[in-house]
Amino acid sequence: MNNHEIELKLYTLLIENRMTYQELADITGLSTRTISTLVNNKMERIPKAALSKIAAAFELDDIRDLIDFKNEDKKDHQ
Repeated sequence: MNNHEIELKLYTLLIENRMTYQELADITGLSTRTISTLVNNKMERIPKAALSKIAAAFELDDIRDLIDFKNEDKKDHQ
């Protein structure tokens, strides 16, 4: 049985939308520290409210645009 690790595609969304951590923090009400933790996929439990706020900030219609199974070739974004 495969152990699928979940990752947030937040780094990609920030780059594609030319948005900074601070700008996303201002829009969502999340702290820049929380956003950094999410970008680097270091948070074990992600509150649904945070996912909803981020999805709304990027006007996402599909949750898979934000969260997916991790691709083993990717490294942390630092």
